Amino acid sequence: MTANVTRLAPHLIGLLPLAWLIGDALGNRLTANPIQYLTQRTGWFALALLLASLACTPLNRWLGWKPVMRWRKPLGLYSFGYASLHLAIFAALDYGLDLSLISQAVIEKRYIIAGFLAFLLLVPLAITSTAGWQRRLKQWWRRLHRLVYLAAALAVAHYLWLSKDPRPALLAGSVLIVLLVARFPARQSWQRVVQWRYERTQRQTRTRR
Repeated sequence: MTANVTRLAPHLIGLLPLAWLIGDALGNRLTANPIQYLTQRTGWFALALLLASLACTPLNRWLGWKPVMRWRKPLGLYSFGYASLHLAIFAALDYGLDLSLISQAVIEKRYIIAGFLAFLLLVPLAITSTAGWQRRLKQWWRRLHRLVYLAAALAVAHYLWLSKDPRPALLAGSVLIVLLVARFPARQSWQRVVQWRYERTQRQTRTRR
């Protein structure tokens, strides 16, 4: 039972935002500007799921929660799915697939530049997410997938530059910084220091006895 729940959890998390959007559409809750609403929501869901995917490795390393590592790939792919939907709504519904208008917007607006670059970085990561590609690329696979942090930073910048209220974007940026620090190589040295201090305290306690 627990194994099934663990296996299904990332898919439930990934599909819940889609169910939310469908419910809003069926309930006529897409606000007065449905295109803007859908664009903003799909973008936010993409960023949130990307950060959730990045959180899996630190949770495993720091808390020893191994099942969460199975969530990393599906959460990342769901993030890419919402990012693709976000881009499709922007290009098709907002700009009517007018390539001249889209290219002009990409060139002139820095938040669109950041978002477009973030999406371009996610494309090869999604394509090479399979075990087959991991075997083909070998050590280069890990190096390639480190670009996910740059994609996440660009996504945060995209969100920050287009939002009237910067607080959600700053919160997302803070979470990203914490996740980056959690992966910093010095974490092992810090853990050794903590272990050394603990062992020293135990020795001192035994000596006093």
